Amino acid sequence: MNAAPEPTNAPAKLESATFGGGCFWCGEAVFQRIPGVKSVTSGFAGGTTSHPSYEEVCTGQTGHAEVIQIRFDPAIISYDKLMEVFFEEHDPTTLNRQGNDQGTQYRSVILYSTPAQKDAAEKAKAQAATHFSAPIVTQIVPLTAFYPAEEYHQNFYNLHPDQGYCQFIIRPKLQKLIDKGVIPAAKK
Repeated sequence: MNAAPEPTNAPAKLESATFGGGCFWCGEAVFQRIPGVKSVTSGFAGGTTSHPSYEEVCTGQTGHAEVIQIRFDPAIISYDKLMEVFFEEHDPTTLNRQGNDQGTQYRSVILYSTPAQKDAAEKAKAQAATHFSAPIVTQIVPLTAFYPAEEYHQNFYNLHPDQGYCQFIIRPKLQKLIDKGVIPAAKK
């Protein structure tokens, strides 16, 4: 008699998505709240300087944008759905600016890792364009390198919810996205 195979508890095969939509603290706080997202790392990408510091990126001379790299379970949330959230969570029509944050490091950018991600990004951008009166300026470029930001930038909103930027910029953004049904409300 053959025994039934043991069920496997193999870990999910995670995929990555890399987006820049202004300050990485905002993007991190938004995407951390989405079911299926396993981790969000704030960092830098899209430039020419290897292993830049936050201070170097702030000069605008490295070419890097503040970005988040998302590790997600595609069995729970799709790359397409993540891009829908991306286009909702920031203003993709403002060039090199989100609110008071100005400079090329705050540009709207999707950094793709595969041809399928590039195709999906172009399709998502075209779809999002139907919801805005101004042209979308989001760049779609290949991801050549991702550099995690310094540790004090990681998990920023969750660790510092009473900090001024968190109270006046991130918290209202989260509430707006909750009210629109883009992200789920926090569990009580």
